[in-house]
Amino acid sequence: MPQAAVYEGQQRFSIRPSPVVRPGPGKVRLSIAWAGICGTDRHIYRGHMDARVKPPQVPGHEMAGTIAELGPDVSGWHVGQKVVVRPIISCGQCPACRAGHAHVCHRINVLGVDSPGVFQGSLVVPAGILHRLPDGIDLRRAALVEPLAVACHDVRLGEVREGQLVVVLGGGPIGLLIALVARQRGATAILAEINPTRSAIANQTGIATIDPTSEDLPALIDGRTDGAGADVVFEVSAAEPSAALMARLVRVRGTVVQVGIFHKPVAVDLNRIFLREIVVRGARLYEPEDFEAAIGLIDRLPVDKLISAQHPLADVGRAFVALDQRSDLMKVLLECGQP
Repeated sequence: MPQAAVYEGQQRFSIRPSPVVRPGPGKVRLSIAWAGICGTDRHIYRGHMDARVKPPQVPGHEMAGTIAELGPDVSGWHVGQKVVVRPIISCGQCPACRAGHAHVCHRINVLGVDSPGVFQGSLVVPAGILHRLPDGIDLRRAALVEPLAVACHDVRLGEVREGQLVVVLGGGPIGLLIALVARQRGATAILAEINPTRSAIANQTGIATIDPTSEDLPALIDGRTDGAGADVVFEVSAAEPSAALMARLVRVRGTVVQVGIFHKPVAVDLNRIFLREIVVRGARLYEPEDFEAAIGLIDRLPVDKLISAQHPLADVGRAFVALDQRSDLMKVLLECGQP
């Protein structure tokens, strides 16, 4: 019997049977092999999202697995096919959806937040949110397709091009993936990160890092560009000092891409944005083309460097405690299928 990790509230999980449900029309049942723990899951665990997440709830939205069963009228897929899920279900009716921006639907349903997620062995989902994986792909590695799709979306919105200088503020999993995708596009990426372990992991992938608390990042960027500034800056840390700094680093008519999720208003240098005609844009989630781009890149980037640990699903509580207590962990995976 497949298992499910159920968030019970107050930093507690229980392990329950994962119900094997027959998929209805237009849906498929998945066997989930691996799931990744992300920052949203950690906020759920800490109780920060209890107003939206209603315990008992199965969290998780990063996964890789196979199709176990097809519902009626589902075509173009087959049992045993390796897949990942684009874990958002849009209403199709709100202004954002009608404008073609379903990924920022006003009534968005995010798996693992608004409905049961992927921290379980079996899950039924609409076939329309699946993406095919190559037959020979390692499903453990493929569990990083979702965060890589976030990075692909961010870099695409930043319009990063060959020869540009890119600064990424925040060297967690998403920040490092943004730097790697930007480099794949031919840009030079500098990662600003204060955690020495994260900096060391980035250095192992060939990404240059700087600690902005001990080095003068604006002076470094000015020196590299003869005072012009970086072409694109990604704010990924959701830290107030980064928000205050980001506009200082950008060239005239450069771009700041806001990726980190701030839970309260913070100070931003609007005068600098005015003086340099800086473009500031938010980047949230992803679109189908970003998943396809991530699948194409997953075996071309050193994503294995990001995987710090893996746990059986039954040890989900231990995995979250470790993430809260240790600063040297990047991406932690849960093995959801039967070992």
